[in-house]
Amino acid sequence: MNVLVTGASKGIGYEVVKLYAQNPENNIIAIARDMDMLQQLQKESKNNIHIYSIDFLSESFREDFNKILKQHNKHFDVIINNAGCLINKPFLEFAKEEIHQLYQVNVYAPIYIMQTIFPVLNKDKQTHVVNVGSMGGFQGSKKFPGLSIYSSTKAALANLSECLAEEYAQNKITINCLALGSVQTEMLNQAFPGYKAEVSVLNMAEYIVDFSINGAKYFDGKIIPVSKTTP
Repeated sequence: MNVLVTGASKGIGYEVVKLYAQNPENNIIAIARDMDMLQQLQKESKNNIHIYSIDFLSESFREDFNKILKQHNKHFDVIINNAGCLINKPFLEFAKEEIHQLYQVNVYAPIYIMQTIFPVLNKDKQTHVVNVGSMGGFQGSKKFPGLSIYSSTKAALANLSECLAEEYAQNKITINCLALGSVQTEMLNQAFPGYKAEVSVLNMAEYIVDFSINGAKYFDGKIIPVSKTTP
């Protein structure tokens, strides 16, 4: 199985890659900004992961990603758009650059990744795209002060998942969005200092890996809340 995981240098993405690497038949491309952490990930995993440092905020992001694909001219069975950025700040205090940063990492990067990969996929094989969203972007869920822009990016990613699933309904591409609730990640600590989530990073990574392998049998174009608490 060929797997692409973004945001792989820490948190959920880090554990997702480690879980996939337990199967020597899996070939994993792990992307993140922090090369030191990626190298640590490679040491803890098997030799079947390929690590690449890419800054989604860099002007060379698209060029860098294209170079990676050229080195791995293979079909992807699973694509997990996990990379995320969170800024907790009152709405009126957001600078234009901060809004752009959130949308670039949480929305524009997944868009470009999918635009680039979809045309080269093997049309005779299945692909499951799992976009990692948030309960902050899930309609009707409880919202929190300071997370307005972040939550709006996750709402955009969720809606995009629904639309693309319909657009690619006749292809062998399944697209779902997991709206995660509270998980004990660095992002949660930044947004809610001192809060202790009931779900660990490893717990959520195990769920995401299982869903990415089996979820396409039952879901397409769905925004699925994966939450015990928010937060």
